[in-house]
Amino acid sequence: MTHQVHAFEPPERFVAGTVGPPGERAFFLQARGGGRLVSVALEKVQVSLLAEKLEELLTEAQRRFGVDLPELAPVIGDNEPLDTPVDEEFRVGTLGLAFDVDTATVVIEAIAAGEVEPEVELDEDDEDDDEDEEPDEDLDRLRVRLTPQATRQFIERARRVVNAGRPPCPLCGQPLDPAGHLCPRHNGYHR
Repeated sequence: MTHQVHAFEPPERFVAGTVGPPGERAFFLQARGGGRLVSVALEKVQVSLLAEKLEELLTEAQRRFGVDLPELAPVIGDNEPLDTPVDEEFRVGTLGLAFDVDTATVVIEAIAAGEVEPEVELDEDDEDDDEDEEPDEDLDRLRVRLTPQATRQFIERARRVVNAGRPPCPLCGQPLDPAGHLCPRHNGYHR
């Protein structure tokens, strides 16, 4: 079976977004460019971890390679909904990150879920991993190349999307539904 590589180097737009009401949201990464639109599904924790690891990657690139990082802008960036139609190309199993020193860009690769458990990898090499033998080389993937500025904008939006869900219970930390929830700190009584 052949695999598809959806490459956007650079995309016109690359965002994390959701479909559905809080508590029932489906999370997506969406890239648009060159008349193409690709949406891949992933878990909320993957979006959160991706934003965290991208921040670490930018900090490490600045420390090791002297890359100029843009200041955090007080202006809110892209806050538009996902482009429609949101057709899931595949469900993400592995996320790979790299910093390309030659072009001073961040490379994000989302690989379809295969036989193995989903994981997030942090790869800070400045080499392209295409020549390496990969165990999941026959899986579909989305590859995006972003400038540090575009990466910062992606991080900020991803954090807003993750935090836009149901508020946590002040006692137990579990998400509160509009009708409340059975709080273990209240011995099962509604909160």
